[in-house]
Parts: sequence; structure tokens; C-alpha cells
Amino acid sequence: MQTWTTAAYLIAALLFVISLAGLSKHETSRSGVVFGIAGMTIALVATAIVALGSASGLGIALLLVALVIGAAIGLWRARVVEMTGMPELIALMHSFVGLAAVLVGWNGFLEVESGHLQLAGSLLGIHHAEVAIGVFIGAVTFTGSIIAYLKLSAKIASAPLMLPGKNVLNLGALVVFAALTVYFVITPATWVLAVLTVLALLLGLHLVASIGGGDMPVVVSMLNSYSGWAAAASGFLLGNDLLIITGALVGSSGAYLSYIMCKAMNRSFLSVIAGGFGATTSSAAAVEGEHREIDAAGVAELLSNARSVVITPGYGMAVAQAQYPVADLTRKLREQGVEVRFGVHPVAGRLPGHMNVLLAEAQVPYDIVLEMDEINDDLAETDVVLVIGANDTVNPAASEDPGSPIAGMPVLRVWEAGNVVVFKRSMATGYAGVQNPLFFRENSQMLFGDAKERVQDILAELKTREPVG
Repeated sequence: MQTWTTAAYLIAALLFVISLAGLSKHETSRSGVVFGIAGMTIALVATAIVALGSASGLGIALLLVALVIGAAIGLWRARVVEMTGMPELIALMHSFVGLAAVLVGWNGFLEVESGHLQLAGSLLGIHHAEVAIGVFIGAVTFTGSIIAYLKLSAKIASAPLMLPGKNVLNLGALVVFAALTVYFVITPATWVLAVLTVLALLLGLHLVASIGGGDMPVVVSMLNSYSGWAAAASGFLLGNDLLIITGALVGSSGAYLSYIMCKAMNRSFLSVIAGGFGATTSSAAAVEGEHREIDAAGVAELLSNARSVVITPGYGMAVAQAQYPVADLTRKLREQGVEVRFGVHPVAGRLPGHMNVLLAEAQVPYDIVLEMDEINDDLAETDVVLVIGANDTVNPAASEDPGSPIAGMPVLRVWEAGNVVVFKRSMATGYAGVQNPLFFRENSQMLFGDAKERVQDILAELKTREPVG
């Protein structure tokens, strides 16, 4: 049985690596998902068989009930969740991983205390160190993910929590954790682990609460990394090699993704993962001016006379589920000989790759969906830019206002185009809460209302302009 389990775990680990490689490209992403599902299925089946072979009658019943309930909830959520709700769902799932790591850590400690697990000498010290580290990472992941879920779902404000001396609080918590871990290894006691757990829960809460809405996409990938390391810590405690490998894959890939996104946003990686360590308060310049409005007929007129069009999507497009009429508009314009491309900012939406998935879902060709660095230099030669639901990622204050909270963040320079049409429901600020002077530029016009309905109105106007016969 041990040989077969080891073989199954090895195959599953290889499938996870292949899955990550497949997910790195649009063309192979679907096969990457299939490989990941296959690997997880093999891992679950192998683990369940091992557990069933050594469990009592009650243990077998509890395991089967847990599997059925978990599978039912997973299938239900997968069927009903919308793409707009995916970021907060992922954050919530990260919290489950963190909570599981905390429970596994406590169980590992109590097994030794009760005498069910016999360890001595250096092995006992290593075990207690694993318990402390696993509980700490898991607890930070748990509460941090809960706060991320609440912010992403707009159940609490997205503004950062600015406690006095917050950096000192974070560093102090890490110092106390290190001291408690050393003490716990030397003199293991329930009260020490309890204090360490509470400390980690509070640190996770404060870390994510201190991060503003503009950085939430980075927070999601960061928490993904934390959940991976929490799983790896659980793997050490349970003696499960596959859990260690899988946790390390998730942890390292999540950390690297967070680093890439921080570079794209001109943010310090250490600053973000430390909950804003080193961040300075800024004072944005007041935005004054009058905006100009345009209707669907006016936009259709601009598009009819354009040679090149760039569409920059944002979270508002996801909320309105406008990706399908946007895809129809794209096909219509291309049939009329207009060059249409998409410019996607690395943190458009509230989840890495959010816009790319939505556009692929609507069958927009991959080759016309370009990243910010690929499209930015062409915007000055573009006739019309349609900003659909984006705000902070097209804000000129990032490059023009040193006092802006998003100062230095690379953005899509849409204001360089001949004409800019901004689709918004109102003049309200974006998720980061920063005013956007783009709305008051001479070459910008606002198209208010539901993005899906407005795009459909533009399509209808374009059809009336087609020659009869």
C-alpha cells in the first residue's frame, strides 16, 4: 500500500507541475486546468484509501461524510459563483486552508502531550518548531483572508487601516513570535501555543486591513502564497510528502506572482507583504474641471470614423457582464475594417488575469488582447479608446501627481489617444478611492449608465449606419 501511495503522490506532483506550466499561456491554459484536476483527483483518492485502510468504523464514516459534504459544497459554489465574485471566493477558500493548518498544528501538539505520538530529543524540538511555525502561518492566512474577503465583497471599506505605529506593531509581532517559538521548543506548554495563535490571528487581521483597495489584487496572490506555505507546514506535521510539494508549489508561485504584480504597480514587494511597511502618507492634488458627456450615437459616430480602436476593460465590465456585447462590438468593428485591440493592465479587476479570463470566455481572440507594456506606446496613434469600467489603471495622476496615493504606478496612457470614451455609472472614484483627472481632459467624454446596455446601444447605432442592400 505504501508503494502504491508513493507512486500516486509522485504522479500527482508531476501533474501539478505540468498544470502550472500549462496555465502560463492562453493557448495551453485549458489543458493546464485538466492536468491540475487530474492530479488533485489522484491525490484525494490515494489519501482516502490510506485513511480508510487504517481508520475505525467511526473514522471511516466521518471521512466519507466529510468527503460528500465537501464535494457537494464545492460543486454548488462552482455552479453559482459569477466571475465578479471569484476574487472574494478565492480569498475565502484561502482562509479555509489557513484554518486547517492551525487545527493540524494544534492536533500535532496535543498528540505529543497525550502520549499518542512518542518523540524524544532533537526530534521533539523539531516537531514543536514545526507546530509553532505551522500554526503561525495558518492563523495569519486565516484572518488575513477573511479581511480580504470582506474588502473584496465590499462588506467593509477598502481604505487601509492606519493605526499609529503600525509598522512597529507588525515588526513587534514578528519579534514576539520568534521569542515564543524558541520558548515553546524549549518548554512546550499549551498557554504558549495559545498566545502564539492569538498573536498570529491579530497580525493577519492587521496586515491585510492595512492594505488599501488599490493593492487588493496583490493581496489575493500574496494570500495564495501564504496558504501554500501553510499547507506545506501541515505536510511536515502529517508526514505527507505530497502536501509538502503542493504547498511549496503554491507558496512559491504565489510569491513570484505577487512580486511580478508589485513591479507592474511600482510597489515595494516587502512593503505590500508587510502590510504597508515604509508607506508614506500622501496628499493628492484636488481635481477640478467639468466633464463632457456623450451618448451612444456619438460613440458610434467616433467608431465609424476611426481606423484604430483600443478597449481597456476594468472591474466595471465584469460587474455589468459586458464582455459578451464588447466581443460583439469588436467583431462588428473588425468586419468594417477597424483595427481593434485590448489593453489589459496587470491588475485590472480584483484578481490576477481577471480581465483575460472574461475576454476569453466571450471568445475574444487571444492575439488582440495585449498587456499594458505591449499597447502603451501605440496609444498616441490610436483614434479612439473605450475605457469600460476601468478607473485607477488609466489614471494620469499616477504619473503627473507626486502626491497621489497611486503615484509612480504604471498605468495605461489612454489620454494620449485622439478620443477617449469612459464608460461609468457615475463620477465616483474607483476602488482605490482616488480622483481621476482623465474625466476632465479635453479629449475625454463620459458615457454614463450600465456598461452592457451602453455597448448594446452602440451596436444598435452601428447597425443603423450600415448601407441598405
